[in-house]
Order: sequence, then structure tokens, then C-alpha cells
Amino acid sequence: MPQGCLFCAIVAGEEPASVVWEDPLAMAFMDLRQPNPGHVLVVPREHIADILELDDRTGAALIAGTTRVARGVARAFAPDGLNVWQSTGEAAGQEVFHLHLHVMPRRTGDTLFRPYTELPPPTPRDTLNELAEELRGHLTEEA
Repeated sequence: MPQGCLFCAIVAGEEPASVVWEDPLAMAFMDLRQPNPGHVLVVPREHIADILELDDRTGAALIAGTTRVARGVARAFAPDGLNVWQSTGEAAGQEVFHLHLHVMPRRTGDTLFRPYTELPPPTPRDTLNELAEELRGHLTEEA
């Protein structure tokens, strides 16, 4: 456990958390900040800084847990919608450098963030094809 990692301390039982779900690879607990009631974080038990370090097995457990939590949030809080997101790096807004996914219930008219406030015009297909080709050249089977 890296020194000072809050989420590692929660996983180890050294810091309090309101746990809602856990399995051998991952766990979920209520976020301390509840802009809408039901905001949950899903984390790997192992310290993994961000999605770029995530292995396939743990990734599968995280997605399965996130899906289960999202369904539970939908039943428990009856939101109008849900956001599920993960941030990697400071530029993306990551504050705790232990991988985590947010499950956030949304209400029509709430004043929380919106991913796009102004959508750019559609990108030309030729440009999209070039971007896809570049990306395909960097994909690997290994995690």
C-alpha cells in the first residue's frame, strides 16, 4: 500500500467507509461528497493508480461491480439518469491517484457538471478514419 493512499487505507480497514459492495478484487463505498444522494465509488482492492495500469481480470471485476452498484443505485434512489465515469491524470480531474469509477445518480435540472456544454461540429469521416488507424496501431492485447 503506497503511503498516504486514502483508498488503500479504506480497503485495508484503516479508514472508515460506508461500504455497499465488495468481492475479492474490488469494493464500492459511498463518496464523502454527495451532490446527489447515492454517489458511489468503485475501486480495485489492489493499488492501481489509473486505468493505464489496469489488468484485464481486475478490470472485469470493476465493471461487474460498477454495473451491480449502478443497478442498486437506480433501484434505491430512483434517479432520472446516471453518470458513470473514471478520470486518469490531473488534467482529467483525478484527485485520488488510486483508480476509481464514480456512479452518480442524476436528477433532471440538477446543476452538476455536463460533459459537453457546447458540442463541436461533426468531424469529417476522413479525419475519423485517420484517427482510428493511428489508434489501432497502438492497441495491444496485453493489459
